[in-house]
Amino acid sequence: MADAPFLLLSIRDEDEAADDEYRAVLRFGGLDEAGLHRIGLTHCELGAVDLSQWSGIILGGGPYNVSDDAAGKSATQVRVEAELAALLREVIDVDFPFLGCCYGVGTVGTAVGAVIDRAHSEPVGGVTVQVTPEGRADPLFAGLPDTFDAYGGHKEAATSLPPGVVRLATSPVCPVQAFRVGANVYATQFHPELDLDGVCTRIDVYKNHGYFAPETAESLKDAARGHAVTHPMAILRSFVERYTARR
Repeated sequence: MADAPFLLLSIRDEDEAADDEYRAVLRFGGLDEAGLHRIGLTHCELGAVDLSQWSGIILGGGPYNVSDDAAGKSATQVRVEAELAALLREVIDVDFPFLGCCYGVGTVGTAVGAVIDRAHSEPVGGVTVQVTPEGRADPLFAGLPDTFDAYGGHKEAATSLPPGVVRLATSPVCPVQAFRVGANVYATQFHPELDLDGVCTRIDVYKNHGYFAPETAESLKDAARGHAVTHPMAILRSFVERYTARR
């Protein structure tokens, strides 16, 4: 029997960034194209998802924020948020393998009642992540050093988590860098799929999306080069290895 593939959900409308994200998940997850199917949610509706057909689901990041002013959300964003909310209700209910990268903190956090706001935003670039004691005991984080560098950049974050949700990682500026719901539903604020080339691509693509002043793009790239980001990708690989399932 063939391995059930993983499903990558993308909220990136920009093809350059979406394609780069897909290639990164393939590379760092150790997958081939048969093992990773993607749906671009900004281009088409999600439709029905039969969880039994997938080994796990990965949600990428992008320009959406669940805390955006409702009046300013596009019809596409409203649709995507509603589709993801419905999917996450089922995912959390059955504790299905799920990894939300960056946008996952907002979507999964909202689904479980976390406080999601703009109090702990971080600029685009490197961030120093600290694994919590609970994170050291977690299968996806256990092999990581207690402190490691990652790439990120976000407007919203989780200020607090509800009881029963396990905080796996933190940082000096952002109190929740990763958490787990149940045994199998994960969200990271940093990007486990992002290396230096990837963050430079994102800086170019999103320099007019309000994350930073466009004229600072090159200096942000230079600053990103000062971080040795090698460990976060192990989370993505561990997720794939742990949840690869036979149909």
